[in-house]
Amino acid sequence: MFFSLDAKDTKSKARAGTLQTDHGSIETPIFMPVGTAGAVKAVQPGELDQKIHAEIILGNTYHLFLRPGIDVLKAAGGLHQFNGWHKPILTDSGGYQVFSLAANRKITEAGTTFQSHIDGTRFTFTPENVMDTQRIIGADLIMAFDECTPYPCEFHQAKKSMELTHRWLKRCVDQFRATKPVYHYQQYLFPIIQGSVYAPLRKLSTETIASYDMPGYAIGGLSVGEPEEMMYEMSALCCEILPQNKPRYLMGVGTPVNLLKNIALGIDMFDCVMPTRNGRNGMLFTSQGVINIRNKKWQYDFSFIDEALCNEISNFFSKAYLRHLVIAGEILGLQIASIQNLSFYLWLMKEARRQIIAGNYQAWMEQIIPQISRRL
Repeated sequence: MFFSLDAKDTKSKARAGTLQTDHGSIETPIFMPVGTAGAVKAVQPGELDQKIHAEIILGNTYHLFLRPGIDVLKAAGGLHQFNGWHKPILTDSGGYQVFSLAANRKITEAGTTFQSHIDGTRFTFTPENVMDTQRIIGADLIMAFDECTPYPCEFHQAKKSMELTHRWLKRCVDQFRATKPVYHYQQYLFPIIQGSVYAPLRKLSTETIASYDMPGYAIGGLSVGEPEEMMYEMSALCCEILPQNKPRYLMGVGTPVNLLKNIALGIDMFDCVMPTRNGRNGMLFTSQGVINIRNKKWQYDFSFIDEALCNEISNFFSKAYLRHLVIAGEILGLQIASIQNLSFYLWLMKEARRQIIAGNYQAWMEQIIPQISRRL
């Protein structure tokens, strides 16, 4: 079985589950470190595995298509062989990246023509060739090609975009089912729900997506600047409709609090660049709160970064030393901060799972949110 539901919280919609892939199992709730171009910035695969205890990482079809290119990836034997990460990988289809190139792309029924942000070369993504590209990249979990709407957008624009996403999904599914994995291990296709912040559209999109009976489902377009309460409202609506026996993936979200509140609504999977991006800028997420390590107050603080995480980074280096590295512009500082933040996100997911299994998630969430949100 691809996904098993292991436990449910007693006072919320939080779930604990297990995904089985040919590259290993994934316990949910789960956060996926983002390795856009095949690498999580400033973190080696061994550190992801042994220090951060990541179970799955994310790559991006658009960036990997541009470089190193699918010919290189195919010659290497797929992304797992190319980057040395032998646990599960998920690839985003590139729809969001193409969406972000608003001034340099054209969307038609056939697909999307865009200019590379690297050298301006023009390419076309279609539902069919995006499926073929992800087959070659070799991710365990692959995403359907969709159009992501901006926020804000008018109802008619969101409706038109959602309907195009649905037509593209049919073509994605047909192409996926007409082809076989390149590397002789199973791949799973997730459709993506769209509809902006309009409840009728989200409801229709969720029902349409669910009708395909795919192994799992993704919720897109909820990390594009909309108010958090709207995100929670749309997330809850989708979870009410999606089948209980399939994993739900909320794309591009978000802060630790966002993750915890969406878990309470029934979300299983997350990804976001925030932990590594913020770490590279000196902001640390810890079990006791948020730290701007550049602040002078940490200059003489020789306590460990985060004792609760119990790893050789958080329990080895002091706040004062990390501050010194960051202020001095040492690459090691960026590495330590990135590992700390990803370790915290994965620790938070493990704690959430433990509390769900214990039937105590809602009470624990209400207690820990003020603790991890405070500025230290």
